[in-house]
Amino acid sequence: MEVLIFPDALSLARKSADLVESQIKAFPDSVIGLATGSTPLGLYEELIMRHAEHDLSFAQVKTFNLDEYVGIPSNHPQSYRTFMDKNLFNRIDIDQSNTQVPDGMAENPLATGPAYEKMIEDSGGIDLQILGVGTDGHIGFNEPTSSLGSITRVKTLTQQTIEDNSRFFSPNEFQPKLAITMGIKTILDARRILLLAHGENKSNAIRDMIEGPLAAFCPASALQLHQRTTILVDEAAASKLSLKGYYKFVGEMQDELVRKHRPSDWISR
Repeated sequence: MEVLIFPDALSLARKSADLVESQIKAFPDSVIGLATGSTPLGLYEELIMRHAEHDLSFAQVKTFNLDEYVGIPSNHPQSYRTFMDKNLFNRIDIDQSNTQVPDGMAENPLATGPAYEKMIEDSGGIDLQILGVGTDGHIGFNEPTSSLGSITRVKTLTQQTIEDNSRFFSPNEFQPKLAITMGIKTILDARRILLLAHGENKSNAIRDMIEGPLAAFCPASALQLHQRTTILVDEAAASKLSLKGYYKFVGEMQDELVRKHRPSDWISR
């Protein structure tokens, strides 16, 4: 893992946008895995600005979202399709037919996972996967105890996740307890992974993911097995890392090496 620590969420968002932009400019037809939630919003705003002001084009990009709730339609205000349309897709030049989100209203949700895996395979695989991390260490909706070898499937949400997401639903509104999610193996199959986290409430998960044991109880710890994962966190999210000073030193050394020898080393494909 490469661990990059930033003073605040804004500088984190700008750096993550630099990395995504470099990927798209190197390979305009990149396949990018996307995440929802509050964490990637800063990144998406940066990408929207660069599209509007600096001609960053998404015209050939294909995307696959990590997950979707089971039981709410795509036009529901809390669906992840609605989230992506509102916060990214409708504000850039991406072809909507190239944006894939699991179908939460599929007649047979159990058949959705294998079909989604086939679409990813047919696209050539994911070049760059963007992730957030839950307070309990989940990535996508791979809750604690998820198989580290799992693929896209229906997953039952933990009470913690349900409570964390309840703020998005009104008290008398149906709140899903099931979701379709990319599996941990699906995520690890991406050529590059970019995980973002900010805020003190993510500090335990970040500590366990980076410095804890490889364990299904912290699904994000599976990223320790991936050769090209970059973790971007702010000071608050990094506050419980015992080797925080070392990660900062490594970042400085890597920046110098890349400047001198391998300016495009971050790009995947």
